[in-house]
Amino acid sequence: MTAHWDQVGWPDSMKTDRQEKVKELHLLKTRIFNNMICEGSIPLRPGVLRLVDEAIQNGVRLACCSTSSVDAVTNLIQTLMGSERAAYFRIFAGDMVKKKKPAPDVYLMAVTEMGLDKSRCVIVEDTSIGLAAAKAAGISCIVTKSAYAAMEDFSGADMLVDELGEETTPGVTVDTLTSLLKVPSI
Repeated sequence: MTAHWDQVGWPDSMKTDRQEKVKELHLLKTRIFNNMICEGSIPLRPGVLRLVDEAIQNGVRLACCSTSSVDAVTNLIQTLMGSERAAYFRIFAGDMVKKKKPAPDVYLMAVTEMGLDKSRCVIVEDTSIGLAAAKAAGISCIVTKSAYAAMEDFSGADMLVDELGEETTPGVTVDTLTSLLKVPSI
């Protein structure tokens, strides 16, 4: 929210006590988001489970790096992917870092804590803010367009797709992601 309002201008009602008001709005947004997930109102996008399953089968280490809170991300992964898949994920969230996306902090934390080489990582994003964070972290990034962010500028993405693809038409695979690495596969 802060990045958005810094860019487009702050509402008159938020000229003072901005940080406190943003915190209150984030908490409200998280409560609403978690309720919607539990109610089944927010589905995963097409191809997410297929790609996660393929990554797990190929021994790819997985992390979810989000501007949302740890609780919201954990709820999302547990509820929509199931506990078996969730066990393969490390979660890094906005409330774990000093600066949220578009700052690269959450991605840099994941790389450091997981002991990864940035040149061997690929980030899957769906917003220009996430893309900016990935690029600022020096990590390859594929962007999947969404209705929410369809009009955003995704120039700079290593690859841009409409969706990940389902079982019958798997557009993005582990091999696709491997092709985006900054060093050749070993």
